[in-house]
Amino acid sequence: MMKRLLKHSLKLLLGLVMVVMFAACQPTPTANSQSPAPASPDVSVAYPARALSASPAQLPPLPYGYDALSKAIDAETMRLHHDQHHAAYVKNLNEALKDQPQVQNRSVEALLRDLNSVPESIRMKVRNNAGGHLNHTIFWQIMSPDGGGQPTGAIAQEINQTFGSFENFQKQFNVAGGDRFGSGWVWLVRNGQGQLQITTTPNQDNPISEGNFPIMGNDVWEHAYYLKYRNRRAEYLSNWWNVVNWAEVDRRAKVRLGTASS
Repeated sequence: MMKRLLKHSLKLLLGLVMVVMFAACQPTPTANSQSPAPASPDVSVAYPARALSASPAQLPPLPYGYDALSKAIDAETMRLHHDQHHAAYVKNLNEALKDQPQVQNRSVEALLRDLNSVPESIRMKVRNNAGGHLNHTIFWQIMSPDGGGQPTGAIAQEINQTFGSFENFQKQFNVAGGDRFGSGWVWLVRNGQGQLQITTTPNQDNPISEGNFPIMGNDVWEHAYYLKYRNRRAEYLSNWWNVVNWAEVDRRAKVRLGTASS
């Protein structure tokens, strides 16, 4: 009887030790006081104070001349990229929505945040063309003839805190863009936990469809660089930093923080 009780007690003790060891091996959740809270899901993405209209979608003008970004992108590429490719996304989106009054009056951001609510017959067309319209609307704004150099504002500090240095961030961003197979985009986003993250999307997908907020992104479709760089995507990615509009990137980062002026 005594031996049976001793054996039972040893089993209980061993079980208790195993429970304690298992608990000790689990990651401890920690609050990151430097990580800003995500903004509300309906925050504007294309512009500071308004969403991107889809009723109808309209091609925005370039905020500079075709040859203004020649430090990285030639004038002919800019003309074709904006006047042909971006214009085609706008035209195709309007064509897809023209007989769909139940979704026609929603913003581009709203469509992309809830693609399952878009009729299945036009869902892929909306995904591709609403995404292309939003991606390029952002793209033109985050470049500038006066761009390049080191980041400025709060985003500079946050990049250093997250990636260790601006140089490390550049390297990781370029590698991600180079590794994106086929066509797509490389992004700096703020994820659902409010943290900076480098990610890529295929085709014309936008990060908001995955719950991320796009702060900056580079187009790695061949139409964005092939006339000048041919198949040298890595060279395009490297030169692109010479036209990055850090003031706009910083503004976009603060939108997600909820502190940007409108």
